[in-house]
Amino acid sequence: MEEMDDLEALRQMHTVLVLHFIEGETQADIAEKLKLSKSKVNRLIAEGRRLGMVRISIETPFQRLVVVESALTASGSLQAAVVAPTIAGNPELTLRQVSIVAGYHFLDGLKDGDVIAITGGKAVAEFVENLKSVRTYDVKVVPLTGGVQGKFFTDVNNLVSKLAAKLGGQALVVHAPLFAESRKQRDMLMDMASIREVFDLSRRATVALVGIGSILATGSSYYDLHPQAQQERERLVKKGVVAEFMAHLIQEDGKIADLALNRLLVAIEPGEIARCPRIIGVAAGETKVRPISAALTGGYITSLVTDEDTAQQVLKLRGEVQA
Repeated sequence: MEEMDDLEALRQMHTVLVLHFIEGETQADIAEKLKLSKSKVNRLIAEGRRLGMVRISIETPFQRLVVVESALTASGSLQAAVVAPTIAGNPELTLRQVSIVAGYHFLDGLKDGDVIAITGGKAVAEFVENLKSVRTYDVKVVPLTGGVQGKFFTDVNNLVSKLAAKLGGQALVVHAPLFAESRKQRDMLMDMASIREVFDLSRRATVALVGIGSILATGSSYYDLHPQAQQERERLVKKGVVAEFMAHLIQEDGKIADLALNRLLVAIEPGEIARCPRIIGVAAGETKVRPISAALTGGYITSLVTDEDTAQQVLKLRGEVQA
């Protein structure tokens, strides 16, 4: 008789679990339908969970993206990763998708009093263009580098002003070129009070948004606009340079390359913002795989926002477990 009671109890528990988790009925509705008390229904659900009779599986189109994000953060070099779908055959639309999700990630946790430091670049320009904030913030937006005239996405002062306007904050700009003509001129510019004060604020940034450039792809770095870019590109590759980060040329091992070009930059070095709580790197596309890997090896970013195909290739390059 006791065995029959146990079987009946299990049957009743099964019925309650099906009605609640599969049919979506409330505990109150189940109690009324089965002529049970609400507390009895609650106990049957709790007991079913305890016995391992309930297993919840969530299937969404974004499940694979979450798996890739987890793989990127598993190595410990990142605090967070955000992966957007890759739009096959359309790198421009893919970058736009990446910039939009970067905006959500950026706004999550943004608060009044933050100092936001940014670089130029196509990804950062797309981010600024597509950012939509539902409220204003009492923030300051500053550049991490001097500017390069000639392309809208390399004019970091313009991007600083646009981002500050979208957030309702204050923009502070640096009126100086990115490339000085000599080390003496560079030191003089960096020592000018108006420039020094803005860069000092950049060093104290609480949020940084940075692009990750490739020196191999035309239009992906500041060096396309440098007078010696075409002659220098092949030599830089032979010296092991794979990326540009905060306008600095960096090697595969993440170290800043020992090059004269790096010593002419009117910009702060990546290590000078190492204490920034949130350094968000934004990049997408096949040519950014090795640059992203170098930035990760150097420990320059705390968050990465990219697309699925790029993320998968980064994982493969770094020997991480693929999704």
